[in-house]
Amino acid sequence: MKISWTALPFEKLSGRAVHDMLQLRVDTFVVEQRCIYPELDGRDPDAQHILGRAEHGELVAYARLLPATADSLARIGRVVVRLQERGNGVAHQLVQRALEHLLETTGTRRSRLASQAHLEGFYDRHGFERIGPDYDWDGIPHVDMERKTD
Repeated sequence: MKISWTALPFEKLSGRAVHDMLQLRVDTFVVEQRCIYPELDGRDPDAQHILGRAEHGELVAYARLLPATADSLARIGRVVVRLQERGNGVAHQLVQRALEHLLETTGTRRSRLASQAHLEGFYDRHGFERIGPDYDWDGIPHVDMERKTD
């Protein structure tokens, strides 16, 4: 599948893009995974947003990049691929694009993320390493991971 990728700060997103990203996130994390949590956490305005659209324009992949803080690296989060596109390599393209964007904008691919525990091996293939024990986050087992090199 050919995907068109864009990376934009929140203020450059169109109303349609905001709608589409929130719909994909809610459809996946709240409805599909049956997890009631505050999806709108107030962090989107400070993030870079990676959007992957199919040739027909539908948003099929999304990730959010939160800036580094004084005590931590940039964070990759809200990594999601539309259910119908999973298993086609789209998630790998998405993570690669997120890492490329970090390199372009910050000079490094070093970053952190909170992985659902069953996806640890997926992120390991992209250079992330576990940095702590499993923990419960809104009823789903997670593990913190860090990409320590470029």
